[in-house]
Amino acid sequence: MDKYAGQNSAVRHLYPSRDPFDQRMLQVGDGHTLYVEQSGNPDGIPVVVLHGGPGGGCSPVMRRFFDPDKYRAVLFDQRGCGRSRPHASVNANTTWHLVEDIERIRTTLGIDQWMVFGGSWGATLALIYAQTHPEAVRHLILRGVFLATQAELDWFYGGGAGRFWPEVWARFVDPIPEDERHDLIAAYNRRLFSGDMHTEMRFGRTWSAWENALASMGSNGHAGEAPGDYARAFARLENHYFTHKAFLDRDGQILQDMEKIAEIPGDIVQGRYDMICPPHSAWELAQRWPEAELHMVRNAGHALSEPGISSQLVRIMDALAEMAA
Repeated sequence: MDKYAGQNSAVRHLYPSRDPFDQRMLQVGDGHTLYVEQSGNPDGIPVVVLHGGPGGGCSPVMRRFFDPDKYRAVLFDQRGCGRSRPHASVNANTTWHLVEDIERIRTTLGIDQWMVFGGSWGATLALIYAQTHPEAVRHLILRGVFLATQAELDWFYGGGAGRFWPEVWARFVDPIPEDERHDLIAAYNRRLFSGDMHTEMRFGRTWSAWENALASMGSNGHAGEAPGDYARAFARLENHYFTHKAFLDRDGQILQDMEKIAEIPGDIVQGRYDMICPPHSAWELAQRWPEAELHMVRNAGHALSEPGISSQLVRIMDALAEMAA
């Protein structure tokens, strides 16, 4: 039974987004400067929000899962993303750079321990960060679990998800010559890093459209066209990370290292019909994590905006705030 089912069960709406009380550009070395913001209560429970992608960026919507009277929410744009600079850069941009960026933000802000809230790639990064710095994490809240395994990449870029969305898959595959379609990540890599801005934007939009079209349970297969600069950054960074297998030492590393965080409590919120990150990864993670609770949300896909997922995440954060009071 969901231990949060009876707590704040009337929650149906996200909290209003308050303007940040602190915004800064933080230099983290290697020529990178990160956009970092804090909102809510400066004396509240610290929680860091890790956005998806890689290549996405934070947004005001992400503040709305936290009661602003009870939480001190820290959001930032990862290297190369959003308002961080240089934009769309993959130089000195690996999982391990991001892990140390998170730790630098924590120490810069004078936070001893915080909750870590992340979805999709943000869930991947949250787990790796916790396994690297377990002493800094008091609770993990994950959504739409991605474990950065070859099987997951094969599912999404090797035709698995395409069997459910053949017309959308065709739009993703068609721009690539037939003799390159055996490895679409590599084929897109050649175009996303061609050095020609027009080509990079065009293929960035196509790469991004494939993922965005499958994010929501209610999708009709068309997600609209993303702005060129955003699509290029998102696609380049995501492709860069996937080309390098998320810079992990071995396939399945996150699951193999779960004993490092076995005592950290966590909550996993997973859409039953998530086409981007199928539920098996969330289930397998829960099997290896005795202190975590898996919340499988029916009639929900991958997106943070799915009503059932949003509602469950607010219930969890409200309950955690009550337990900490």
